Amino acid sequence: MAIKPILLNTEMVRAILDGREGCTRRVVKPQPKTRLCYTYAGSHNDCIGKWTYPNRGAHKLWGEEYKLPENIKDEELSKRWNPPYHTDDILYVRETYGEGYEDGTYIYRADDKLADLPTFNESSKLIYHPSIYMPKEAARIWLKVTDVRVGRLQEMKPVDVIKEGAYPDCWDCLNTYGESGSQCCYGTEEQCSQCDEVMMEWEKLWNSTIKKSDLDRYGWDANPWVWIIEFERCEKPEGV
Repeated sequence: MAIKPILLNTEMVRAILDGREGCTRRVVKPQPKTRLCYTYAGSHNDCIGKWTYPNRGAHKLWGEEYKLPENIKDEELSKRWNPPYHTDDILYVRETYGEGYEDGTYIYRADDKLADLPTFNESSKLIYHPSIYMPKEAARIWLKVTDVRVGRLQEMKPVDVIKEGAYPDCWDCLNTYGESGSQCCYGTEEQCSQCDEVMMEWEKLWNSTIKKSDLDRYGWDANPWVWIIEFERCEKPEGV
């Protein structure tokens, strides 16, 4: 277990505070040639606890996404991947913040609905600091990583978008139909125009987080491999 920071934007922070977010995705870098496997044990100690390529016959049991390219080189096969977070890691959320009126106190952009108003945007820049500069002592949200896995970005369904806290209007839909992802409050997913809108908005949101120069590699249309990191709220560890 390790204690690490995680940067989240204001909308994501609000989703966590509302109990609407329990997952985030991060691009796997460098991009692998096929689906990766987590190594629990093996003859090479440098593999244990990391993600590696499957063996050459894995696709016969697990599917074509585990099939290695015929011309893959040993140099590529020797690569190891370490996700930014591991199961049981404790994360403290770095969010847009400011100093409070009293020493040692803080205020948070996510709590300030006035700062959402266009007329207040310029003034808010004088009050709040970027999340990357937030010190650990200012953290008010702590998370425990419950699962880490690898998947394709376009494997996402509307239910996965909702879990990322990106579409609050559909949160009741997720609560009603649980984990199935095949139904929503409008009928079946295939017939639901709201589900289509969810996916279109998510595509725009994802692309907005990627540098324009990297869209061909990591944008929605590129369908990159991503780390899927699930978490839950927890208390601040003692002694931290």
